[in-house]
Order: sequence, then C-alpha cells, then structure tokens
Amino acid sequence: MRVEQIYTGCLAQGAYYIESEGEVAIIDPLREVQPYIDLAQKNNAKIKYIFETHFHADFVSGHVTLSKKTGAPIIYGENANPTFDAIIAKDHQEFKLGKITIVALHTPGHTIESTTYLLKDEQGKNHALFTGDTLFLGDVGRPDLAQKAANMTQEELAATLYHSLRTKIMPLEDELIIYPGHGAGSACGKNLSKETTGTLGEQKETNYALRADMTQDEFVKEVTSGLMPPPKYFPLNVKMNKEGYEDIADVIEQGTHELTPEELELLANEAGALVLDVRSESEFAKGHIPQSIFIGIDGGFAPWVGTLIGDVKQPIVLVIPEGREEETITRLSRVGFDNTLGYLKGGFKAWLKAGKEFDTVNQILQPHIKDTITDESLVYDVRKPSEYISERLPKAVNTPLDDLNNYLKDFPSKENFFIHCAGGYRSMIAASILKSRGIHNFIDIAEGFSVIKKSGLKITDYVCPTTIK
Repeated sequence: MRVEQIYTGCLAQGAYYIESEGEVAIIDPLREVQPYIDLAQKNNAKIKYIFETHFHADFVSGHVTLSKKTGAPIIYGENANPTFDAIIAKDHQEFKLGKITIVALHTPGHTIESTTYLLKDEQGKNHALFTGDTLFLGDVGRPDLAQKAANMTQEELAATLYHSLRTKIMPLEDELIIYPGHGAGSACGKNLSKETTGTLGEQKETNYALRADMTQDEFVKEVTSGLMPPPKYFPLNVKMNKEGYEDIADVIEQGTHELTPEELELLANEAGALVLDVRSESEFAKGHIPQSIFIGIDGGFAPWVGTLIGDVKQPIVLVIPEGREEETITRLSRVGFDNTLGYLKGGFKAWLKAGKEFDTVNQILQPHIKDTITDESLVYDVRKPSEYISERLPKAVNTPLDDLNNYLKDFPSKENFFIHCAGGYRSMIAASILKSRGIHNFIDIAEGFSVIKKSGLKITDYVCPTTIK
C-alpha cells in the first residue's frame, strides 16, 4: 500500500494518491491532472477511482479531465448532484483497491454532500481518513458556503456537522491518520494548522471543535463566529466543479498567446481586459502599466486573484516574468480564471521600449521610516483584522485588503497617507488597486510591519491572536 500527499502551497490544498497492487485512487485532484497519470504510469499502475470529498469552492478540481483521460469513474457522496456521470456512493459503501478498501462515510455539514473516505489496510484495519473540508488539523470546515444549495442556514449546517463529527469520525481510533483537504492559508476554515497530516487522537486533544464535553449549541456558536465573508469566486468554482469545464490544455493554449504592447493596449481599452501584473513588488513599484493590478506570482497568487477579481469570466492580459507564462496561466485556471487572452511578449521592458506611458509606486524604506512617520501621520493597515488587533501602530486605520473596495471612500483625497501590510506583498496589491481607482496620494511602506517594528516607532502591546474573540 502506498499513500502520497500531493500538497500545493499556493492553494494550501492536499490531493492524494493511493495505490495497492497496481490499482490507484486519486482524491481531490488538482485541475492539471498529468502528474497523477505520470505517477501511475511510473509505478506500472492504473487509476481506478477518482474520489471527491465535496464540490470544492476554492479551486477547480481535475476530476472531469482525469476521468476523460483514464476512464476512471468519479465518486461523490450522498446528496451530490453533478451534471456529468458519477457514482453517488451510499453511506459506508466500500470500494476495493488492490488489497485495500476505501469506505465512503457521509459527513455533511461543511456542505450537504461532504464525504470523508476511510482507508482500511490489507488486514482490514482502519489506517487513515481523508477528511476533505469536514475536519482540518486545528479546525473544521466552515458551514456557510452551501446554504443556498442545501436550503439550510449556516447554523443548521453547523449542527449537522456537529453530529457528523461525533457519530462518524470521533468514535474512530485515536491512531487513525488524518489527511485533510487543506492547511493554513485556506479560506475554507479559520484556524487551520500549518501541519498537513496528523492523527485523530491529536485532534481530539487540540482541536477546539472536537472537545468531548462540547454541546451542540457551543459548537454552533464557536464554529460560526469570526467567519470572514467567503471570496466572491467561490460559488463560481462550485458551479464549474458541478457542471464541468474546459480542458486545461485549451486554456493554456489561449493564454500563452503573445501580445505586442499595442495589442495588449487594444484588449484593455476595447475588450475590457484587466491587465494583471504578476512580477515582484519591487519591479511593479519601479514601473508598471497604468491601471494594471499587481498580484505577484510568488505570493498567495491564485487565492488573491479569486478574492479580489472575483468574476472568473473577466478577460485578463498578463505581464509575466520571462519563462513563467504557462505556470501563471495554470495557476489562474486552478481557481477558474480561464479567460486569459495572452501575455505581453518581452514583458514590461517591451512596454518601455515601445515608448508607452508608465506609472510607479512611491515607497519608503526602513532607514527613513522613523524620520518620516509621526504621530500625526495618516497610516492605513491592510492586514487582516486579527493581525491588526494583535499588534499595530496606535493610530493606524485597518482597511483589510480582502475588502479594500469598500474602504475606498475612507482614504483622503488630497492629504498624503501611508499604507502597509505585514511584509509588503499585500500593500503592493492595495497600491495597485488604489491607483487604478485614481488614488495616488500615498506612500507604501516597503516590507511592511516587519520593518515598522524595527524602526523604533511606538507600537501597541502584543495580544496573542488565539485570545482574540
């Protein structure tokens, strides 16, 4: 028996490869499926099953393409209603894979069709549980994403999750290995661990949602409190996962179309294409195409695209570091953004060479912070509320990047102000959004709060984030 976790950091997502006696099951595959096929071929094995834990909201799964390429059936749990052919497994239905067995356990609550998969070894002993978004390390799946589809309130879904955990998962053995669908950084939970595997016994001891003495009312209250609004692209990804999507090869072929500066300009002006610049923060600050939006490829790229752009149908043209064209388009497609029309051939240098206008971002570096920022300075902090409450400049105003468009009216129209995040990535995204809305009277604090703390400026006393309610 072989179990391999294939973890994708930018999505904080775990897919799984399970093999026994030349037969393979894939759980929650990413959209680019060739690596799974290659791995099976390398091991002289054949993909027999494709298991889906639920209709994912935060990424587009590779189930449809992988099934077409391999002939393996797609398996969902009870209450799933995809528009394509799939096996809808009954609760406790077993699937043989070589000498091992995978058992579908219907565990609704995160979504109404959520299902976990119990792996039994060659001796029939429970070995591991693939929990999808039902149980994470340190948390459980948020119950507010499927209300419309389930015709239930988030409180009703949370109560359902309470019973799923206590009747299907918590009675299992403490030594059972837990393989979750996500780790820290995912928007599918609020307190996820950085670890990507653990045991059920550890979770019973440390996961707030698995306290043995917890009542249903306490569970519902704790699970539903402190939830940030889900990103706007989530329902659109669910729709794609339920109804199917284009082959990623076609998306990449369209997206890797080379554009001249004039062609890019035409698409932006006449086709309404968004110019998305994925270079580094420093490169964008030094020079960029006016009205372009920065979301760097080397940060939390795909989730930020989904959160801030929202509409997966939005036409996009790209400014990309040389050699990273296919990678960028692939990562966009993972969250459903398939309408990439091409990229600027030669990158930003080609734009400059063509004599086109460009914009810059004013920045302040660490050596000048203490001499420039005073108690009277207007400072806007684009970090999460929990980060802001935990530690900040005393008079800074919190305008979280996730919801920045709702704060635009709060920024001064004439007086200069400063913006910052934790390390510089998010504030540069914010800078690009502000500039695209005609707001230019600001200075970005390069490297963010990490250098503010070193500058000698007074900051508030630290409050541990885990104590913040």
